[in-house]
Amino acid sequence: MIQAEHFLPAQSQLGEGPLWHPEPLMLYWVDIEGEKFHRYSLENGQWNTFELGQEIGCLALRKSGGLVLGIRDGLAFWDQDTAEIEMIANPEDGRKNARFNDGKVAPGGRFWAGTLGEDRQSALYRVDPDLKVHVMETGIQISNGIGWSPDHKVMYYTDSSPRMIYAYDYDLESGSISNRREFVKVPDEDGYPDGLTVDSEGYIWSAHWDGWRVTRYDPEGRIESVVYLPVQRPTSCTFGGPELNQLFITSAWTGLSEAERQEQPLAGDLFLVHADVKGQKENEFLG
Repeated sequence: MIQAEHFLPAQSQLGEGPLWHPEPLMLYWVDIEGEKFHRYSLENGQWNTFELGQEIGCLALRKSGGLVLGIRDGLAFWDQDTAEIEMIANPEDGRKNARFNDGKVAPGGRFWAGTLGEDRQSALYRVDPDLKVHVMETGIQISNGIGWSPDHKVMYYTDSSPRMIYAYDYDLESGSISNRREFVKVPDEDGYPDGLTVDSEGYIWSAHWDGWRVTRYDPEGRIESVVYLPVQRPTSCTFGGPELNQLFITSAWTGLSEAERQEQPLAGDLFLVHADVKGQKENEFLG
């Protein structure tokens, strides 16, 4: 068992999508239902919040500056100087109550993000540097955590409702995926797999919604270790810190009863693990 410590009193309704920016030592994360994202400096403790006026599922670094986002209205850029949004595309325009959920930039500089909606017929999209949007997977119930192996040959991808993490062969040059196979099927008693990250040794860290834990799996899908948390709904995790050996974990309080919230006063906060392994550097979107 690995110990986690309380890090920040974020109290996010639905905290998600932690992102590490190494040069200014900044941690970003989103509050999906709070319709905002946060930026916290490890250097001076400055904490900024940016209200978007709509749900935000994920964010990622953009090489030319600012961020690329997955929001309710679609895929967009966020300008760090003006704090304004510029839409890229909405591939699910007209789909009832659909929104973008988790996403990341892949090795090679392409942005990947998936959706969720009431009809449980969601998809995974890839945005290339030329801003063309490609459908990469369909028939997904709740598109969630995504990550890549250190050798860039495997992509891991989560569909939360069936409690499944898949593995794909990943082609770095073309950005294509193939040969989908079951990587981990999470038992009912361990909750639902949510956001994930892949460390520098190729092990997968997956947060378990309703599971009170983050699990580290080896590349064969075997449980290597577990981080138990004092909150029912951890949502995602990422490596950061000056040495990339700090695991930041987001959580949520949405959907908990008043009694459950009283029993879990830290629900929605951020947690920290000082790990014996380093993460991988965040990729930047080249568009």
